[in-house]
Amino acid sequence: MAPKKVAAATTKPITKVPPPERRVKAQKAVKASSLGRIKNCRQRKTRKQDKVREMIKRYYKYRRFFKSQLAIRAGLRRDARIRGNYFVEPEAKVAIVIRIRGINDMPPKPKKILQLLRLRQIHNAVFVRLNKATLNMLRLVSPWIAWGYPSNQTIRRLMYKRGYLKFKGQRKQITNDLIERALHKYNIICMEDLIFQITACGKRFKAVNRFLWPFKLRSPKGGFFAKRRHFVEGGDFGNRENLINALVRRMM
Repeated sequence: MAPKKVAAATTKPITKVPPPERRVKAQKAVKASSLGRIKNCRQRKTRKQDKVREMIKRYYKYRRFFKSQLAIRAGLRRDARIRGNYFVEPEAKVAIVIRIRGINDMPPKPKKILQLLRLRQIHNAVFVRLNKATLNMLRLVSPWIAWGYPSNQTIRRLMYKRGYLKFKGQRKQITNDLIERALHKYNIICMEDLIFQITACGKRFKAVNRFLWPFKLRSPKGGFFAKRRHFVEGGDFGNRENLINALVRRMM
């Protein structure tokens, strides 16, 4: 007998159950947020790289400026020597002032001037723009301070080693982010801008100087010689001109 044919079993196609609409929306939101985070991260990275390039450009720009100024002065000295003339060095525009004595036997007027100069503690140091008014103030408080004309190297070392800033009434260590947040309206974004404004006595010297906290130095290595005697008499107080750089190095 012929085998019986078995009817093929008919199977219905399995239909996929769509996921809940809430889950689909949540997945889309997670995907969009992750893409947004990646995009924002890339944008922040690009902005940071652009900012670093701009800081490097400014560093070399200021470096070329100071080198050109030194070359111009050297050329003027050489011309004066060849022609048998005299070359008068340009007057300093910025001074660094260091308080070296306390409040003993201090009259009220010098005490008020030291407060205006923000020299409230011994061994504090500040930068001062030199003009007729500030020179008169420095002469009145001369027995309590040592001051002179800082070099570019001294300003740079002092800013990087002892520099602090005043941000929202608090004393904080200098960072490029805080500089940009506080002084971006003056187009000052990094430490090199601060150093340039102080060294060259730029247009934003006042804003930068108010932004800096008074430098807190230590007692100089080897100590002082005679605080109650003028520098030209072998003491310590008064104007040291360019020799102030040696004192600042001893106090850093």
